[in-house]
Amino acid sequence: MKIIILGAGQVGGALAENLANEQNDITVVDNNADKLRLLQDRLDIRTVSGHASHPDTLYNAGAEDADMLIAVTNSDEINMMACQVGHTLYQTPTKISRVRSRNYLSRPELFTSEHVPIDVLINPEQLVTKSMRELIANPGALQVLDFAGGLVQMVAVRAYHDGLMVGQELRQIPQQMPNVDTRVAAIFRRGRPIIPEATTVIEADDEVFFIAAKKNIRAVMAKLRRLDKPNKRIFIAGGGNVGSHLAAAIDEEYQVKIFERSYSRCRELSEQLKHALVLTGSASDTDLLEEENIDKADVFCALTNNDETNIMIAMLAKRMGARKVITLITNPAYADLLQGDEIDIALSPQQITIGSLLAHVRRGKISNVHSLRRGAAEAIEVTALGDASSSEVVGRRLDEIALPEGVTIGALVRGKEILIAHRHIVVESDDHVILFVVEKSKIHKVERLFQAGFNFF
Repeated sequence: MKIIILGAGQVGGALAENLANEQNDITVVDNNADKLRLLQDRLDIRTVSGHASHPDTLYNAGAEDADMLIAVTNSDEINMMACQVGHTLYQTPTKISRVRSRNYLSRPELFTSEHVPIDVLINPEQLVTKSMRELIANPGALQVLDFAGGLVQMVAVRAYHDGLMVGQELRQIPQQMPNVDTRVAAIFRRGRPIIPEATTVIEADDEVFFIAAKKNIRAVMAKLRRLDKPNKRIFIAGGGNVGSHLAAAIDEEYQVKIFERSYSRCRELSEQLKHALVLTGSASDTDLLEEENIDKADVFCALTNNDETNIMIAMLAKRMGARKVITLITNPAYADLLQGDEIDIALSPQQITIGSLLAHVRRGKISNVHSLRRGAAEAIEVTALGDASSSEVVGRRLDEIALPEGVTIGALVRGKEILIAHRHIVVESDDHVILFVVEKSKIHKVERLFQAGFNFF
């Protein structure tokens, strides 16, 4: 696939790396020649220096025969204009744009082929907010992923010594939970993946990815670790885009306090939020944290726009008694170093955004892609197409499907029916199949496996 990426920032650069490794023809456009040079030194891609929305720049990038345009510059207006130019002058088939401003997003009628022709809108703040809201709602989870419109979830948890399933083989799960159907999709032990088998034994400190119906998630978590108390008191450091989005999303469900240095921004937030307490001051002020009872905080979220600040205030909050701390980290090297020590969860906005973008780039009928383990693994929801004569999966039992090594099927969704993966289940046409892919090099094999042959069409 020939893809033009506009913007060589954190999201654009990481997306180029993901897609270039999958044998796509990638061109990155930016007006910063130094950023382009760094990307070209690392990746087998083409770069074009210039203004991302200018017709000449897009022409030089190959817009005339591009399959897809992905606009992820820091400017909503440039992204939208680039999609307009690609549509009007070059008839680019698929146009994806990052748009952050609520003023634009609150007017969906703008984004049609007759007005602003954007096929897919990506809003990082909304994606990060959704991820954090799920983590707050599921105490003890390291990651919570939605599939099939939220009917099914894949959850990552760290197995604790006192968990009932720790030290036992996976085939004993049905005995421990006779009324709950679940499946372990993958295990990471000391950073290395283990493909689960019936005889695999869960060890303490394993990072376990399991899949189950949403209503059964807490029951499964209770078998892997001591179940944490529900969260009530949420502290948010930073009242910017992410902080305000999160506060608005949880304002009526939790007791929320926001720390924001700017007085004028505090005034804005106070007017927007009905219940949250907005405090003017720095979350690194120990006296302020003590006054606001930081030791009673169930979750402390460090959401400023600076990695170093987030790291320091999250560590400070943890040492002062916050039960759990979650921080945004844009530098992936920091995230790998920090998570699991004094910082419970380090979230990468670009990895969350990239997962959303990949669902539209992958070949085949793919509904969801979640980037896991800093992009090393993926969870995918794909629709099985065709029939028994044209498909390698339809009409076959799960144990008859030739899955690439390192790929496991966690569940199928058939209409509203949830079928946790067991070897005897037969795949039917239009089933939504949820897979865990440990090695991203196997993605293309998975895509080909689920595509119907030409005789089906």
